[in-house]
Amino acid sequence: MAATSRFRPRAGGHHPLAIDTSASDLDVLCEVAPATQERFRHLLSTQYGQLPGFRISQHIVNGVDSVVVNFSYQGTELEVFGQAQPTCQQAGYRHMVVEHAILVAGGEAWRQEIRRLKHQGMKTEPAFAALLHISGNPYEALLTLENQTPAELQAYVARHPISRGY
Repeated sequence: MAATSRFRPRAGGHHPLAIDTSASDLDVLCEVAPATQERFRHLLSTQYGQLPGFRISQHIVNGVDSVVVNFSYQGTELEVFGQAQPTCQQAGYRHMVVEHAILVAGGEAWRQEIRRLKHQGMKTEPAFAALLHISGNPYEALLTLENQTPAELQAYVARHPISRGY
């Protein structure tokens, strides 16, 4: 992904957390200002457009215009996500940080349970929300935990031991 270096790419998603499954894609988050959006689309089309499954789409995600590029490289599905905000402020990155903190607090048992739920077809954020007994929109709810200290998060996770009843 050296071609995208000017867009400050960061890995996101499941792979950095070791909760990926065989169906997981590799996420790359990029900062793409509106003035550079066309250049970003052109660069990815030029570099990766010949790869299997290549497609570019435009969406409004969390109120922000976003470019989403998908393709397959050597059997791995990739999603390159570009938004006009720093990658560390994008919801996908923020989710990953919160999820990492929860996994640190919950230990290997939590990591394995998240992977088990994902193997059953559950998406990542809903799986975390189910284990934490959080209702409502799981994507929004997880972000309510991002300002907790490690000790607070540890206590929160401890109050929700893993059980198959959720």
